[in-house]
Amino acid sequence: MVSFHHERKRKNDRGPAYRPGDPELVADRVRAQRLMREYNQTIVTEDDLRSPILDELIGSKGSGCALRAPIYVDYGYNIHLGENVFFNYGCVLLDICPIRIGDRTAIGPMCQILTADHPRRQEDRAAMVEFGKPITIGADVWMGGGALILPGVTIGDGAIIGAGAVVNRDVEAGTTVVGTPARPI
Repeated sequence: MVSFHHERKRKNDRGPAYRPGDPELVADRVRAQRLMREYNQTIVTEDDLRSPILDELIGSKGSGCALRAPIYVDYGYNIHLGENVFFNYGCVLLDICPIRIGDRTAIGPMCQILTADHPRRQEDRAAMVEFGKPITIGADVWMGGGALILPGVTIGDGAIIGAGAVVNRDVEAGTTVVGTPARPI
């Protein structure tokens, strides 16, 4: 079992097996929960309050980003946003591994971007071991409300993810996918 450390402390983008009860990870989640609580109590006109909280919560963000509260993260520091990224209400980002989102991407309400994963073997799950895979979403992507992006997925520039789609494989640039599991149309 390797010790998991967030992206600032490690070089690889593949999450090794880790135990979610690790004291460092618990402390990191507590930090994120405190910052989420602060951010989620603000309103859109309070940018003077919101911006510093986001700067502390997430790994990086370009100018012009707009994240409507509430927003939910595991750690926050593995989230990297380009310029003018938009999140509508109620999005969930489980960022045990990096989540990278390109410029001008719009994320609909209640979307979930989940890097965390669980072993398929019962014995491994019983050992309370987890792992993750990074997610990359390109520039100018539009995700409809309630879409779900699963671990390890890459979405190319200009793609459209239909409302409620469950994306379990890579999406090529300029492609529209819909359904469960998501398929090109």
